[in-house]
Amino acid sequence: MNIVSTLRKSRLTVAAASVAVFALALSACGNGSGSGGGGQDKAKAAGITLVKPGKLTVCTHLSYKPFEYKEGTKVVGFDVDLLDLLAKDLGVEQEVISIEWAQVTSGAAYDAKKCDMGMGAMTITASRKAAIGISDPYMDATQVLLVKKGAPYKSLEDLKGKKVGVQADTTGKDYATAASKKIGFEVVVFNDLALQTNNVKSGRVDAAINDNGALFNFVQANPDTEVTAEFNTGEQYGFAAKKDDPSGTKLLTRFNGLLTKAKSDGTYNQLFKKWFGVEPKK
Repeated sequence: MNIVSTLRKSRLTVAAASVAVFALALSACGNGSGSGGGGQDKAKAAGITLVKPGKLTVCTHLSYKPFEYKEGTKVVGFDVDLLDLLAKDLGVEQEVISIEWAQVTSGAAYDAKKCDMGMGAMTITASRKAAIGISDPYMDATQVLLVKKGAPYKSLEDLKGKKVGVQADTTGKDYATAASKKIGFEVVVFNDLALQTNNVKSGRVDAAINDNGALFNFVQANPDTEVTAEFNTGEQYGFAAKKDDPSGTKLLTRFNGLLTKAKSDGTYNQLFKKWFGVEPKK
């Protein structure tokens, strides 16, 4: 499905693991009814051992609006709402922790027991599937080109000799890097989405490539920018957990069942419209 017209979707690639940065942004976002023993008992009954009793601890790299970002003291977004379905089913609360993205996609975060699952509009790739457990796809995605409104860049070929911003450890970075070798533009890497997009606005880079969902959302709030091209990369998003681990596997299986139910009873469409303004294309 696409979010809007044809333009919209995707992100990210693996990268080498790394040093533990564990930046902050804790936020209880779930509405789980259990807050300790009951929820933990329910998880245990399902054969799932959570890293924190009474919590479904989820790692991501903030901010990636509208999928996961802070609103006041809480982390909210489409991904958060989807994983809240799992938290509620287990009778626990969801707690979101923001860390380096490479730890989420490489599996280092789960090996270190920092979290039970990972989210972040994460594109399912072969290299990620080799390193981590991944849920069924929950959304299609693609890459798009962001420029300052009125800029003469309608394709990557128009950017020969120019600077194109990308986000570290993303499929957008991979796509731009491959294209730069053929076309001849400079790839400038930023650590997060906010840095990337703000450097388009400031003119430090001439354009940026990232997921359609995130960049269309950015354009809505920043009318001095626009998306001028979509690259049909055929990506799909999934949630992550520890690979070949009993609890991780059961969490993913349980979520897959909840996702199927949400798509059949209308819950998925309601959440999609809540965060993207339209229902998903069929």
